[in-house]
Amino acid sequence: MKKVLITGFDPFGGEKINPALEAVKKINSNIAGAEVIKVEIPTVFRKSLEKLEEAIVTHKPDIVICIGQAGGRFDITPERVAINVDDARIKDNDGNQPLDISIFEDGENAYFSNLPIKAMVEEMRSNGIPSSVSNTAGTFVCNHVMYGLLYMLDKKFDNIKGGFIHVPFIPSQAVTKGNVPSMSLEHITKGLECAIKAAVENNADIKAIGGTIC
Repeated sequence: MKKVLITGFDPFGGEKINPALEAVKKINSNIAGAEVIKVEIPTVFRKSLEKLEEAIVTHKPDIVICIGQAGGRFDITPERVAINVDDARIKDNDGNQPLDISIFEDGENAYFSNLPIKAMVEEMRSNGIPSSVSNTAGTFVCNHVMYGLLYMLDKKFDNIKGGFIHVPFIPSQAVTKGNVPSMSLEHITKGLECAIKAAVENNADIKAIGGTIC
């Protein structure tokens, strides 16, 4: 049986809830015949990677998918690429705010997800969940974790597939923010389950339109 490790961050930036973590908690423990292992990681530079590597060593997954919040996005967005830069607009949950520094000095400038991201998008869309490929994971802890994960896969765990998915705010977060999109926790959870299913069932990605004009 395949193992899929799914991580979600704790709340950050003044929010009382993180839809990434809440959705991860609700994901079924068995999807497409794979065991799903759920782990909470801190929204903290470096500590998040320590917790992630500890979980990989402990559970020995075949697939790792990290989930994060991207307030302002309309849909669920598998990320294509992570860059070797920490440039924090706000402080993390331990008060760290690195500016314009490399995540790993011996790492590549960027790493690409080896998950079937377009197949994941297609599976979500075919089940009524808005989704698209994203080409930027930002420069906060989400990008830090995605880059750190792919760095680990390149250096230590080359038999594992991995990547990152961003999810929108949920309505309770958006209600006081004005004209900001949101998605129900139920739809986010369903979308992530679809993404996991596609990751388990597709060894290679599909050819589909997923680019952006600008």
